[in-house]
Amino acid sequence: MATGGNAIRGTRVGSGPMGEQDHGYHADRIAVSYWDGLGNETVRYFAAGLPEDEIPEIIDHPQSGLPAGRDKENPPALAKAEPYKTHLAYVKERRTDEEAVQLLDDALTQLRERRGQ
Repeated sequence: MATGGNAIRGTRVGSGPMGEQDHGYHADRIAVSYWDGLGNETVRYFAAGLPEDEIPEIIDHPQSGLPAGRDKENPPALAKAEPYKTHLAYVKERRTDEEAVQLLDDALTQLRERRGQ
């Protein structure tokens, strides 16, 4: 079996002329460093023209999961996790004890009326 020459063997599809060094236009960007409470650094890249107020002050560090800030000397502290609240806890936040007694009395009155007592 004779092997013939194949001009595209070993090249990427859509790579352009052989030996092309430029693979497109790269937009200007800035590097922003973030540090977590353990001293770990991570870098995020943002568009160079992005206003300063749109660059986040705090992110989640990808390795440690801790919050990471832009100030190396004062990294953000881990926020205290709130314990799970039950439905009753949320109701108690919205109602006073007097309101709860009044609602219970109204509900019992309606129940007694339906049962004919």
